[in-house]
Amino acid sequence: MDKSRLTVAFLNLGHFLDHLAMLIYATAVLVMTARFGLSYEAMLPLSLGGFIAFGGGSLPSGWLGDRWGRRNMMVVFFLGLGAALVVTGFAQSPWQLVLCLTLIGVFASIYHPVGIAMLVKDQARVGRALGWNGVWGNLGLASAALIAGWFADQLSWRAAFIAPGVVTVAAGLAFAALIPASMAPAAAAPKAGRREAADGTARRVFVVLAVATMCSGVIFAAVTNAMPKIFDERLTALVHTTTGIGTLISAVYVIAAMAQLLVGQLIDRRSLRGVFLTLALLQAPLLVLAGLLTDWAMLALAVAMMFVIFGLIPINDAMVARYTPESWRSRVYALRYVVSFGASLPAIPLVAYLQPKAGAGFVPLFGVLAAIALGTMVAAFFFPGEVRGAAPAAAPAE
Repeated sequence: MDKSRLTVAFLNLGHFLDHLAMLIYATAVLVMTARFGLSYEAMLPLSLGGFIAFGGGSLPSGWLGDRWGRRNMMVVFFLGLGAALVVTGFAQSPWQLVLCLTLIGVFASIYHPVGIAMLVKDQARVGRALGWNGVWGNLGLASAALIAGWFADQLSWRAAFIAPGVVTVAAGLAFAALIPASMAPAAAAPKAGRREAADGTARRVFVVLAVATMCSGVIFAAVTNAMPKIFDERLTALVHTTTGIGTLISAVYVIAAMAQLLVGQLIDRRSLRGVFLTLALLQAPLLVLAGLLTDWAMLALAVAMMFVIFGLIPINDAMVARYTPESWRSRVYALRYVVSFGASLPAIPLVAYLQPKAGAGFVPLFGVLAAIALGTMVAAFFFPGEVRGAAPAAAPAE
């Protein structure tokens, strides 16, 4: 394998490990409650600091990547994230968990502004590279529930953090040894397909992007963090162990991960507004149904729901690619990640508060998320139509 392909492989692995690390706790917490003597609704918010760091760290991480070097920052990402995971596996108290989970978020925040920028530099086929990179990130989401569930059942919740941490450190050592600082991922990229937008249109797009990003951030974080508990309560006829729950969540995420490849192809061939509006119209009804169904119906609905949620990610990023000048693009992407992850902060308290308080399972939670999804729907209606004859740019994926 040549060095450019090896670089891309490491960057895809990094995206996988990044999302894996951020969601181990969401499944492991199901068995950690007995060890720490706290309820689920009390323990889930302990990860809030990690998500604050995950979003807030994007801007300084991007700045350091430009000043100190992206390859150097990726070495810090792998080694720091791996060490943070291992340390979390040795936590003895809730406050130690808060500190360790926050540390995971600090190092995990490096990937999106630095790893994605390193991936797309001089790429000949940016859309394809980013599409597959997005799939790897979503596979990390899928694997988190499976890996955490298996280790929690077979060994302990501590192993669910320590084992991925060791793998991440090993990946960092290999990256540092095999990838030189000057290596670019691929051949020079063509400059065709860029869109220049009038000031009024650009402002309209960025308002739509801000609204869609905030709404999607809350929904994505709430659903992915609540999914283990949802399956634990709603799929009682299908699974009875943490491993079983993790396996089903993993299967849902793997299937839904293909949404980014499909949506990427659609927005290359069709109107971005049309694809955006179609998914936005589907999201709210699916969220309403998710609050009502159980067992096989809930499992099938979860696939459709996550397909739409994942599918909206490349649409939001495609807005930046099509309507932002190249000289501003890295900063706008960094701001988009900050807005997305910042907006997701209320999601964890929302899940913890609504699930036990209302006495109606997850119906109130999904009702609130469906209402938030209406914001995305309104934003989609206001998104400008395509300029006839303009060449679309490739869509990135998260």
